[in-house]
Amino acid sequence: MALFLPYLPTERIIRTRGQPKAPFVLTDKQRGAVVITAPDRQAVALGLGVGMKLADARARVPDLLAFEHDMLADAQLLDRLAEACERYTPIVAAAPPHSLILDITGAQHFYHSEEALARDAEDRLDATGYSAHWALAETPDAALALARHGLKQGAEAQLPVSALDMNAKTHQALERAGLYRIGDLSERPRANLAARFGMELTLRLDRLLGIEDRPIDPTRSLGNVIAERRFPEPLTHIDAALIVLEELFMEASIQLEQRGHGARMIRIMLFRCDGDIARLGLETGASTRDAALFKRLLRERIDVLNDELNPGFGYDLIRLSVVATQPLAVKQLKLEGGEDRQEDEAAMVSQLSTRMGRDQVQKFQPANSHIPEQGMFALPCLDVPSAAPWQIPPSDSPPVRPLHMFDPPQRVQVIAEVPDGPPHRFTWRRKAHQVVRYEGPERIASEWWQRKDGQQSGKGGLTRDYYRVEDVKGRRYWLFRHGLYGEEKTNPDWYLHGLFA
Repeated sequence: MALFLPYLPTERIIRTRGQPKAPFVLTDKQRGAVVITAPDRQAVALGLGVGMKLADARARVPDLLAFEHDMLADAQLLDRLAEACERYTPIVAAAPPHSLILDITGAQHFYHSEEALARDAEDRLDATGYSAHWALAETPDAALALARHGLKQGAEAQLPVSALDMNAKTHQALERAGLYRIGDLSERPRANLAARFGMELTLRLDRLLGIEDRPIDPTRSLGNVIAERRFPEPLTHIDAALIVLEELFMEASIQLEQRGHGARMIRIMLFRCDGDIARLGLETGASTRDAALFKRLLRERIDVLNDELNPGFGYDLIRLSVVATQPLAVKQLKLEGGEDRQEDEAAMVSQLSTRMGRDQVQKFQPANSHIPEQGMFALPCLDVPSAAPWQIPPSDSPPVRPLHMFDPPQRVQVIAEVPDGPPHRFTWRRKAHQVVRYEGPERIASEWWQRKDGQQSGKGGLTRDYYRVEDVKGRRYWLFRHGLYGEEKTNPDWYLHGLFA
């Protein structure tokens, strides 16, 4: 099914600013001239059309109003209308500038017929202030062409050749050859048409005639598993909607169990009778089919909403989509009883991320670098894949690192007994610290393999000599000398890189 909204730009202006007292048009500057890009109904009735210069239009209609055309706002509105049409089918695509395409295969039984579904969509759009023409066909291209030209299903042969949406030169050549309708082209041999006008024309012709289909690219990605519930009497209480969502998740879990998968990302849509849509998204730290965890995450998600869910006159459709899954093996119960720590950790991460925000709960992920500040980075726990613990050779002890590290390291003034020796006293943030104990140096070389000239010193990074020091008050610091004294740098600088607890 295709929905064509011919006055979408001007009706958007009417909804936001009210109905102007005179005919109006939307304009854009093209090649130094201001031209009409969208006339309203009154302007069309007065003979004004797209592409006409604004000066010529005002010569005909002196009281004509003009507003600048915001095409981005039109595209955003079209996307919102596409989301609203998801109440009929999850496969909805926007066809700019003013059309929508819906794959209603298998969805018409909710409305007894395809025509009843199309009329319901037309009535809902009209109630919100947007006029629409609908058409049904076997292929998206045919439905879209029929809707744009005000024809119904089965009238593809009556479409003009401009419905092929080719360039103006091709359209002109077709009309000069006496081919004005799609029906005229359908009677011609495809080989002759392809030889004269190209293969693109025959491909579009077959799509208009329903001979060849093309898939719809939906606005939102389809979920791996979709479960929905429609209600003859709308639900007016949030608690009832939550019970339905739990039942839908259990239905989805049965399908996931058959595939050996669990849910990682869940999308929820609650369609209200007046056209408003409430959207909720849930993410889990690990794949799950646990209904109790889903219930906790759902309530956490609702509690942190800026605007509380308002059912209004009630929800007539609730849809749950599992948009991301991962393999989930069958659990083996422990003989000695007890709980699985990994599952508890994943549940805790999921609940905290839902409550505080996915970017507020982070986890360290190792990186392929031995430079301390580049050896790991923090990612949201929901994005970090579950991996095996870091393996350290038995003969090597892990280096001691401070709990708090500065990025970037902070410059300090250091006094050492010998130039290439440990620090004796250092000044940080205008305070002097006397060193009473030290340990080191721990030498960390630069990433010499990334230099253009191999191990040549002084280019591509300097060697660091790290010291763990303690001042007279028992505070411990992590300092390093940046550069080998006399070899890489005449007077190396010192930096404070971290604080021990």
